[in-house]
Amino acid sequence: MGKVALVFPGQGSQYTNMTKDLYYKSDEAKEIIDKANSLLDFDLINMMHNEENNKLLSKTENTQPALLAHSMSIIKILEKKIDFKYDTCLGLSLGEYTALTVAGAIKFEEAVSLVRKRGLIMSREVQDIEGAMCAVIGVDKSIVEKCILKLKSNLVEIANYNSPNQIVISGEKKAVINLAEILKNNGAKRTIMLDVSGPFHSSLLKGAGKKLKNELEKVDIKYTKVPVISNVDAKEYKNICEIREKLEKQIYSSVLWEDSIINLLDNGFDRFIEIGPGKTLRGFIKKIASKKKVDVEIINIDTYDDVNSFIKSFGGNYGK
Repeated sequence: MGKVALVFPGQGSQYTNMTKDLYYKSDEAKEIIDKANSLLDFDLINMMHNEENNKLLSKTENTQPALLAHSMSIIKILEKKIDFKYDTCLGLSLGEYTALTVAGAIKFEEAVSLVRKRGLIMSREVQDIEGAMCAVIGVDKSIVEKCILKLKSNLVEIANYNSPNQIVISGEKKAVINLAEILKNNGAKRTIMLDVSGPFHSSLLKGAGKKLKNELEKVDIKYTKVPVISNVDAKEYKNICEIREKLEKQIYSSVLWEDSIINLLDNGFDRFIEIGPGKTLRGFIKKIASKKKVDVEIINIDTYDDVNSFIKSFGGNYGK
């Protein structure tokens, strides 16, 4: 019997009407989403469920609590309805906060306020910078790293090592566009400018890291009930101090997603359950496992129907 990892998505996976079916069909989901809404200084429910608010939902300070609430509403249903067990948690960027919340390191109420503050800190830090992020498809990470060294510029860096097929670069917009063109000439199949509000996971966010550190000091962080993997070094958190230190670094450091999944595969993990909006992580994990020639099962739980299907696989029948 293999091991199970819960994985949680980050920014970019949000969509209009996210959580709407969960909210109106599940008392557990409604309770969690209502609680998140009551803790925020804006109407989260209206923002998620109203198509007119799509642009507002894409702002990092709003996206972050929305993603947390979405994933946690699903977790609460599963915890109540089945004997839901797993061996580790990890998340992509913002998803790491969800992973820590699920693992018991941060209370949900504190996590909602924390990710809202994190989003505001990130947004304000880059408001005077014309930044950008770009996904680079189909080129080896070593080529990206070499091209950055040749540029001799600290204005563009690698933000995410997502999979063998995808690297994300981040920095000042002109430098990002320039590097994207260079990478196209060095074998990249595609480059896609991302719809984000800043150059996240780059050294341009170091000031934000210092401000976030102050907020992290106010949070009652406990050690995790199950191991959680850090984006910063692809390793398991060892203690509470590490959680604060690495979350501060995470905001301006590269996300080592590919290394994180490789480490899990090497340690017998063969079942990954993506909980939250979209199927982005599924694609990354599939490509990483394929390169290693390892068979894995990847399950997505996003909608109410997804939750019900998963529960049925345990012999349960929720909501019918």
